[in-house]
Amino acid sequence: MKALSKVTRSIKPAEVEKKWHLIDADGLVVGRVAVIIANLLRGKHKPSFTPHVDCGDHVVVVNADKVRLTGNKRAQKTYYKHTGYPGGIKGVTAEKVLDGRFPERVLEKAVERMIPRGPLGRAQMRALHLYAGTEHPHAGNQPEALDVASLNRKNKVGA
Repeated sequence: MKALSKVTRSIKPAEVEKKWHLIDADGLVVGRVAVIIANLLRGKHKPSFTPHVDCGDHVVVVNADKVRLTGNKRAQKTYYKHTGYPGGIKGVTAEKVLDGRFPERVLEKAVERMIPRGPLGRAQMRALHLYAGTEHPHAGNQPEALDVASLNRKNKVGA
C-alpha cells in the first residue's frame, strides 16, 4: 500500500485548467459579490491553489451597472485619484460613477483592491470580463452560471 505524501505539491502554470463562470450582478451588494469574484479569479476555490501561479478562472459579470450599495454609500462613498501635480487630488462619488458612462468600474475597483498588486494580480484581473448590460461576447466559451445569491446566504453567519 502506498504511503501518504507529506509534501505539498505546487501546480505549474502549464498544468492549470481554466473554467469560465457567469455571474448576474443584478441587485447584489458590491462587496459581497466582489469577494466571490476575487476568489474565483485567484483560484482559491480549487484544491490545487498555488499562491504564486495564476490558477484562477475566467469570470464574466453581466448587469454590473445594477449592483447595490448598502447604507448611504451611493451618495457618500468617494473614489479618489491623483493627477501627479501638487493639489491634484480628484474625487468622484459612487453615484456619479454608477450613473456615468462606465458604471461597471465600481465593481471593477472593488475586485481590483482584493487582488494582489503586481504582475500576477494584473494577469488575474485580465480574466475578469465586466459588462453593464445583459449581453456578453463570451457565449462560445460556455460559461457556467453561478447563483451568487445562494452562496451569500450560505456563507452568512447565523443563517
